[in-house]
Amino acid sequence: MDTGILILRLLVGLLVAGHGVQKINSHLGGRGLAGGTEEFRADGFRGGALTALAAGGGQIGSGLLLATGLLTPLAATGAIGVMTVALTVKWHNGLWVQNDGYEYPLVLIGAAAALAATGPGAWSLDAALGLTPYPLWWAALALLAGLGSGLLTRLVLHRPAPAAPRAAAPGER
Repeated sequence: MDTGILILRLLVGLLVAGHGVQKINSHLGGRGLAGGTEEFRADGFRGGALTALAAGGGQIGSGLLLATGLLTPLAATGAIGVMTVALTVKWHNGLWVQNDGYEYPLVLIGAAAALAATGPGAWSLDAALGLTPYPLWWAALALLAGLGSGLLTRLVLHRPAPAAPRAAAPGER
């Protein structure tokens, strides 16, 4: 079981961290901070470079914590939060990734929640430091706090779409 958890932690953690790296520099196929800023603006978010830095930093930090198995509930909370924001961006496209849907962020949210529920396993920094096992309620807290922080981020930083121009009624100019 510990081997499976280690594989899951490394896969999810490094993917989330790599996604963050892409937001703030040109490594791993990213377009640098300017590209991350442009991506957030195109998705309707305020904050420019600061938003891109916060998102990228949150993804890098939570991803590396997950990968190493350190402070696993906190790491899961961060990963769930940033992926919830991504899910909200892609929501209107439906589930499937072929249509730029939210399938991928949803899988990462589920995997991070599963890691919060199972714990990081024996081959983790949490275990080496004697921080495990975490009580199961930490998993529920991580899921709720992650979802809540992602939805709050969306609410606070996302600009409403401009209203569509109203068609003139008959007889109006």
